[in-house]
Order: sequence, then structure tokens, then C-alpha cells
Amino acid sequence: MNALVHYQVDPVVRTKLDFKLEDVPRFWFAGDPFRTRMFDALSVTFPDGERYFIECVRLFRDKITDPDLQQRVADFIRQEAQHGIAHDKMNQVMKQQGMPVEQFITFLNKVFKLELKKRSPQYNIAMTAAAEHLTALMAETFYSKRETLAEAHPYVRALLAWHSIEEMEHRDVAFDVMKQVGEVPESTRKFALAFTTIMMFNFTMYRANIMLKYDGFSRLDRVKMIAKGLPWFIGKKGIFNAMRGQYLDWYKPNFHPSQHPIIRQYDVWVKTMAETNDPILAGDAFWKAGL
Repeated sequence: MNALVHYQVDPVVRTKLDFKLEDVPRFWFAGDPFRTRMFDALSVTFPDGERYFIECVRLFRDKITDPDLQQRVADFIRQEAQHGIAHDKMNQVMKQQGMPVEQFITFLNKVFKLELKKRSPQYNIAMTAAAEHLTALMAETFYSKRETLAEAHPYVRALLAWHSIEEMEHRDVAFDVMKQVGEVPESTRKFALAFTTIMMFNFTMYRANIMLKYDGFSRLDRVKMIAKGLPWFIGKKGIFNAMRGQYLDWYKPNFHPSQHPIIRQYDVWVKTMAETNDPILAGDAFWKAGL
């Protein structure tokens, strides 16, 4: 990886996007309860997770003197706020399905408040930068190949496409705050990604299991679903296996997120959105432009 090559696009704040989530069926991923609830469980995290990221960046805002980074931080905060609003709507759909979303959110809020109160600003900004690295890699993983989300409902696929586009745009903002003014030890930076990965996976699995229980599936049903469905995510040929190389780049001493290319069809989404002002059409075009 050439440390002198940088792939960077400026964050663009997009508001009032309608993904028609109220029309999404219960099991929106190929009628598969397990895959649906895994993605739903991840989505539950986003609204309060995004707000936590905003607070972590704000801890350092007064120390930032670079005008470019100041502007990128402002756009980062506005983008993350919009992500929270959109995924709140997705969470509302899950509530209407009888899912214990409030139980999950209450727990998440306690965790994030405790982190901000008990942990150092350096720890929190490192966790944010690590989480942003993960979500940017997920964006690449979900959309680089058409087959990955071919069976997902187009409205949810469009929501995730928009979120992915903006994760690509601001993937380096928290990292630059951490590096320029955070004074974060390398050991903390490296620990943050490993810890964030473990916690994100465990919480996602836990919430997916609980939601499947609320869907009416027995313990035996859920064990069978996990055994059959989990390899799609993390098996030898699982979708997340493809991001292993870029994931491990984080541990290189000279790593920077902008060393990774922007997803190849980024311009397709931007152009389609500009022409149609329809995030669902833009998401569909973005997905179809995958390999």
C-alpha cells in the first residue's frame, strides 16, 4: 500500500431522504429471518452509535485549528445526525413488528454514557475512528459485488447504499481528529479496532437472537438458523472475509483510511441522485453498478 496515494472525497450533507421503510416486509432479506435480523440488529445500533460518535469528536473540537478539518468535522456531525434520523425510522418499523427496540436502546445509552463518563477522551476518539473504519469497510463489502445484496429489499438496500456513500465520504474525519489533536497512543488505537469488532459482533448476534425469539422461533429453531446462516457472514467464503486485508491495514504504523480506494461505483450514486433526487433510484443504480 502506497502511503503517498490518497483517495478522498468531501462529505456532503443530504437531508429529508425518504426510503419508504414503512413498506418493507418483515423478513426483507430474501424472506430469510436470520439474515434479516442480523442486519436489523446492526441497524438498531446506528442512531445512538452515531450520536456517541458525534460526542466523541466534539470532545476535541476546540483543539482543531486546521480550517479544512474544522469544516469536515462539521459535515461529519451533520451526516451522522442524518444517519441517526434515518435509522430511527427503521427502528420504528421494528417496534411495530413487536421487537424490543427500546430495551436495546436503553442498554446502548447506558454503555455510551458510561464510556464518555469513565473513559478518557483519547479512548473514545480511538473507538470512534475504529468504528468508522469498520463501517467504511462494510460499505465496500456490501456493495462491491451485486450478488451480496441481490436478495435484499430495494428500499432497505437503498438506505444502506446512502449510508455507505456517506461513510466513504467521512471515513477519515475521526481518524484525522485522533491523529492531529487526539494525542492517542498507538497501543490504544490498535486495541480500539479489535475491541470494537468483538463488541459489535457480540451485540449484533445477541440482539438478532432476541429478535428471532420475539418472531416466535424456538431455541432449537434459532440454533439451526445460526448454524446455517452465520457462515454467509463470517465463514471461509463469507462476505466479511473479503475485507480482511483492508481491515488488517489498520495495524500498520503508517495507516490512513484514505489509502484505501473509494468504492468504484461511488460516482454512479452521486450522479443518479443529482439527476433524480430519489435515493431509492440512486441506491438501485449504485447496487447494479457492482461487479
